[in-house]
This record gives sequence, C-alpha cells and structure tokens, in this order.
Amino acid sequence: MIVPLMEAATDTCGGKAGALGALLRAGLPVPDGFVVSFAAYLAAVRDLDLARFAGESDDLDGARRVIEARPVHASVIDALGRALDELGDPPVAVRSSAAGEDTGQASAAGQHESFLAVHGVGDVADAVRSCWASLFSPRAIGYRGVAGRDGGPSDDLVMAVIVQRQLDAEVSGVMFTPADPDDATEIEASWGLGPSVVGGTVTPDAYRVAGDGSVTRTVADKRTRLDRRGSQLVVRDVPTGARDQPTIDDATATQLAELGEEIAAVFGGPQDIEWAIVDGRTWVLQARPVTAALPPPASPSSASDVPDATLTGTPGSRGTVTGTARIVRGPGDFARVQPGDILVCPFTDPAWTPLLRIAAGVVTEIGGVLSHAAIVAREHAIPAVLGVPNATSRLHDGAIVTIDGATGTVTAANA
Repeated sequence: MIVPLMEAATDTCGGKAGALGALLRAGLPVPDGFVVSFAAYLAAVRDLDLARFAGESDDLDGARRVIEARPVHASVIDALGRALDELGDPPVAVRSSAAGEDTGQASAAGQHESFLAVHGVGDVADAVRSCWASLFSPRAIGYRGVAGRDGGPSDDLVMAVIVQRQLDAEVSGVMFTPADPDDATEIEASWGLGPSVVGGTVTPDAYRVAGDGSVTRTVADKRTRLDRRGSQLVVRDVPTGARDQPTIDDATATQLAELGEEIAAVFGGPQDIEWAIVDGRTWVLQARPVTAALPPPASPSSASDVPDATLTGTPGSRGTVTGTARIVRGPGDFARVQPGDILVCPFTDPAWTPLLRIAAGVVTEIGGVLSHAAIVAREHAIPAVLGVPNATSRLHDGAIVTIDGATGTVTAANA
C-alpha cells in the first residue's frame, strides 16, 4: 500500500512516481518521500460502483463527489502516519500520479490535484483522497475527452499519490531538454514556489542554453511569488527592485542544462522537468517526456516587422487561426465561450482545460511557454500566444482576430 519513493515503479505507482523513483535510483537529487500505490486507491473505491457514472451518464463528476464523501480507511491513515513519522513528520507536498499521466503521448499537465504545505496525518489523508477524486474532476474529464480517451471509470483509470518533503524554494521553474544535443535547453524561472510558473500566473524569466554552452536570457517583470507560511500558501508581491532582476545567473542556467542532460539520459529522450533551488542546491521535482515540440522563438527581426496595430507576445503553440475573441477573466465567463472562439484571458488556470475542447486558440496576458496550459494547448494543436500585455483590454470581446502561434502575433480584423 505504501511504497518508498526510491522503489516506485510505473506499473504500481504511476508515471510521475515511477520517474522520480528512477531518478533516485540513478543518484539524482529528488526530495525523499513515499507513494500511496494504486492498490490503496483500488481498495478505497472497490465497493463504490463508479461504473454507474460512465456510459450514458451526464454526471461523470458524480464519481468525484462519491470518492470525496468516503472517509479514508483507518488502515490507510495508520500506514500514512508511520510513513510520515519516518520522514520526521515535516510539511509535505501531496501530488497525483495517475495511470496514463506523464507519458510520451499525454502529460495530463496540471489536470489532477496537487497540494503543498500539507502537515499532519489527517490533512495528508484528506489530500490523498482529493487526489484520488481528481481523476473525475471536470478538467481531468475534459482533458481525456480532448485526448480521445473515455472520461468515465475504467479498469486502467487508477490513481497513486506521491507524498514528499516540502521544499521552500527561493527559485523554481521548468526546463525542456532538447531532442537534438545541438539544440538548446529551454528554461523558465521565477521567484518562490513552482506553481507560479507551471500554473501560468507569472511571466517567468526565459533562458536558452545552446549546445555550445552559450546562454541567452529574457528577464521578465515578475510581480508576484508564491511561498509557504506555516501550513498555508501565500501570494506576495515581489519587491520592486527584484521584479526585473534575473532569478538565476548564466552559470546556474548551464548547471541546470547539464542536470537536464543527465535526466534525459536516464529516460532515453527529451524531458519536461520541474526543478527548485533551496539554499543554493538544485532539486528535481518531476520529469516526464516532452509530448509536443515548442515553437521556435520569434526572431527580433520578425517582431519588429509587425504592424503597429498587431499585438505581440511569446509563441506558445504553433498554428494560425481566425475566430471571435472571447474575453474570459474567470469561471463566470465560461458559459459565454462558443465553439471556435479564441480565449483572451489574463492567464489559463489548469481548471480551464474543458474550454480547450471548444476553443480555437488562446491568448494570455501572462505566463510562459513551459506552463501547463501551454503544454496542453500544444498537445491538442491549439494555437497559443502568451504574455501579450493588457490583451483583455486591448482586444474587444466579439472582435474577429487572427493569432499566429509560431510568430507570437495577434491581429484584429480592422487592424
């Protein structure tokens, strides 16, 4: 039921946990922890008859509610307590590791629940149950639907849960290792904990470490950061003087790229890697195959050639599409989105994934090309342009716009 993270394997603990176990066995720096295996999930749902929510049912989210309403069994709580005691009962991160997650075909990036700053066996048990239930959240169901998988319960739809020591990072980020050693490693970084970068709630610094070791960087205006305060996560303003300061230097970017090469060698292919720096030490939080290639960065010459009325941002997902701009500032606007609309939003939270089943393209005001939403857009071949300043006020709701996800441009029909 409880598996040490060092021993985790994909067939019993899911792709995310299996990858972390492989990295630990290779001697790479992964925070210690354990996994609540598939067996525990299967035992918890054995008599819940989740199959009744599949087929013709319009209420697949009912499976989530049924799991959330079931108390975690005493035997699981006892096992969690013992495993936490062995760690020293620190604050922990509790993260999903589903079957079919973090594969070469589908990342399921951000589609299942993760919890940071969890402390105490009771809260950890609640977080584990919420991870189980997130198999049937609207966003997970929507993601599987776009990917062509059945959204309802099935024999291969199971969830393990990773419990790891919480890292209070000074800097966190994501990197993509290249498919060709002569290509560049792409790195994004921001202050504080990683959800700011992967969730797209901040525009991160961007670094490219070329095959010859040269580093180029674009430093962003990083206005907020996420940190742990006790058992709470808090969003804080970044001090003005630090907003436009680089989060890492070129030497650190090079070291990250070298670490990425080691990780890619373990798995035999390019990897999407989440990392964090604590007290000067770099840790690996996640590694999974890159599921869709990044668009090439826009060249300075092409960016300078666009008309004044054309908005520019970061190329996020290849493709060109024309459609109706739909300004979406939050869940209250979801019902207004129609098939073929182009989402124009401050950022795209992973909970917005169901909109990607009908949207033709995405424009955001903040966020990076390695964020979860950008990854999902690329997987589903939806053009995306990211980090367009003030896009929700500069574009009008209902206007016809054309977005080019390869050049990072957004043009209104009357421009």
